[in-house]
Amino acid sequence: MPDLTRLLARRAGLPQEGTTVYRGLHTTETGGLFSLELAGDAGVLSLYAELGEAQEARLAADCAAAAAGAGTPLAGIYLKRRPAEARHLANVARGLLSPPEPVWGEARAEVTALELGVPFVIRPGADLSLGLFTDARPIRAWVRAHAPARVLNTFAYTCGFGLSAALGGAKTVKNVDLSRKVMAWGQENYALSGLGAPDTDFLYGDVFEWLGRLRRRGDEFDLVVLDPPSFARGKAGVWRSERDYAALIAQAADVTAPGGQILALLNHAGVPAAGFERQVAAGLLQAGRRGRVRTQLAPGEDYPQATHLKAHVWALD
Repeated sequence: MPDLTRLLARRAGLPQEGTTVYRGLHTTETGGLFSLELAGDAGVLSLYAELGEAQEARLAADCAAAAAGAGTPLAGIYLKRRPAEARHLANVARGLLSPPEPVWGEARAEVTALELGVPFVIRPGADLSLGLFTDARPIRAWVRAHAPARVLNTFAYTCGFGLSAALGGAKTVKNVDLSRKVMAWGQENYALSGLGAPDTDFLYGDVFEWLGRLRRRGDEFDLVVLDPPSFARGKAGVWRSERDYAALIAQAADVTAPGGQILALLNHAGVPAAGFERQVAAGLLQAGRRGRVRTQLAPGEDYPQATHLKAHVWALD
């Protein structure tokens, strides 16, 4: 077992800069067996290997002791079981994969945590995802720092990118997601930052259908954010990012204004950055657009040696 207290202490600078939701232990530091997310005084322990219940409880207690030793004490820790087939099981075995009660300590059904000073609603026991993907913190910071006038945030989840754009001064921000539940959660995040946005800024439905609808309406955006899941099942069939990303890019390019940008994210360790670039380039070619990679972004220091997340900013003609 690595020295968990020492590893957690490496993140001591994050709360000092106004970040209280982050990755406390990453899989590259634990031999790929587990990770630990911190959100205020709640912890989220994700397991990538099968353990017995007693082993799970012991590991959670070890993480709690390490967090206390590192100066970030936790009140409770929630468990997320993430077997290799979790993406296929998530819709049918949520109670097993994400128990609603903590495996250690007190319940923290909801906490408000900060990311670079921005408050977010975190629900540690609600689902496999706690409400914010912490690996994208530097990418949300980029959006806030470079927000143009018109932003389209697709696969919005709890609207972290849309909120970042709005805080960065964007005049129009549209968030699109298939889940009304997470979009309502996103509206809560807007409210925490004192931002009022009309319901028309939160578009419910299939992203591909909305991209077609926006194109037919003649809507254009200066920045289009694409953050799709690596795998999903929908009305149109099975989505696999390693196979289907080019088609998504082609539709996104149709609503990107001349001189605009596409921020394309891919969370897939099996696709290298060069392969991802080829997919995006193929999609732009399909749409009759040209572009180049302007910026490549990566997770923060709480994700050492992480290779799963690619985030490329493409400047279009």
